[in-house]
Amino acid sequence: MNTQMHPTNTFKRYEKKFLLSQEQFHPLHEIVAKHMPPDIYGEYLVQSLYYDTSTWDIIRKSIENPVYKEKMRLRCYGVPDIDSKVFLELKKKYKGIVNKRRISFPIEELHDKTTRDIASDDKSQIGKELDYYFKSNPVDERVHISYSREAFADGRGLRITFDTDIRFRTNLLDYKHPNGGLAILPDGIILMEVKTLGCMPLWMAQALSKFDIYPTSFSKYGVGYKIYVLQKGDISSWNILPKSF
Repeated sequence: MNTQMHPTNTFKRYEKKFLLSQEQFHPLHEIVAKHMPPDIYGEYLVQSLYYDTSTWDIIRKSIENPVYKEKMRLRCYGVPDIDSKVFLELKKKYKGIVNKRRISFPIEELHDKTTRDIASDDKSQIGKELDYYFKSNPVDERVHISYSREAFADGRGLRITFDTDIRFRTNLLDYKHPNGGLAILPDGIILMEVKTLGCMPLWMAQALSKFDIYPTSFSKYGVGYKIYVLQKGDISSWNILPKSF
């Protein structure tokens, strides 16, 4: 795995999420592939550790859909080795606009320091923001989320990703067991995210209309929390699919 993956440290964009059936996914994927090249990494594994309080205050507030919300996570790509980098990220969302701020560092540093220490030692503006978040919130690593991602990017700010095999767990909070945890989507359902700097391109809007695909509110962490913590792993008892399914 390329340790320099996704080097950009700040992002500001609109994000829309869609849950796709297999019947919707295949023709839409074909259209996306015709209009956009794969990003330089193509298909890869994403692993994230999310931070929360012992009483789940961060995610409980987030699923109430406030105007402003933020989450902290530690992310890596693939199964890291000693030379890999990880990314400490603060994701903020306000009125549909997503801002992401992050710093990267060698995973080896986690043997000697906590992420709090690393954020405190980073004197950049982003490091100061991460440090302030830690000092303002009594959070720790609480959950592990992993998934397989296929990404397309046009080089002008449009990015479309397809996520499968999304898994959630509250134990084994490391990157050595990427496939462990509860699958939080039914078999055959794909999560698509469309990330833009402005308006969605016409060809994409037409494709969504053609296949009756509509945006939905979906948080991997939020859905995992609802199923794993509130429903004790019973995925059938929580309605996470759009009414069209």
